[in-house]
Amino acid sequence: MQKITTFLMFSDRAVEAMEFYVSIFKNSRILGLTNGPNGQPMGGTFELEGQPFVAYNGGPHFTFSEGVSQLISCETQEEIDHYYDLLSDGGEQQPCGWVKDKFGLSWQVVPPVLLELLSDADRAAAGRVAESMLKMRKIIIDDLLQAAAG
Repeated sequence: MQKITTFLMFSDRAVEAMEFYVSIFKNSRILGLTNGPNGQPMGGTFELEGQPFVAYNGGPHFTFSEGVSQLISCETQEEIDHYYDLLSDGGEQQPCGWVKDKFGLSWQVVPPVLLELLSDADRAAAGRVAESMLKMRKIIIDDLLQAAAG
């Protein structure tokens, strides 16, 4: 059993959110649904790329903020495009690789090379990468590499 599992409390669209997320991530599935007092599904458990989640409807006072986000590590531009574009559909594209999906949940869609470039011992190169990233919405790997090269 997983020691720590992300629990997402939605206002009233938990099952819809679960279906949306598993449609975007390849190795994902809904594990089970939980019914509420009226017998209708109120949430359930699901996996995204092997990571377990619980989702449940809690009422209108439950909302998400950018203070907590899900980070998607993307090796290729194709992966970044896939996740950034699909998760922002009906939601909001935000700066620096962030997306707020149509349920209000925040995601960071970033390549590992970004953190490598920002940590470069050549602080001028790292600064150029940071400056380039701050001008982006969706992260463009080639633009980061060009900024690092000068």
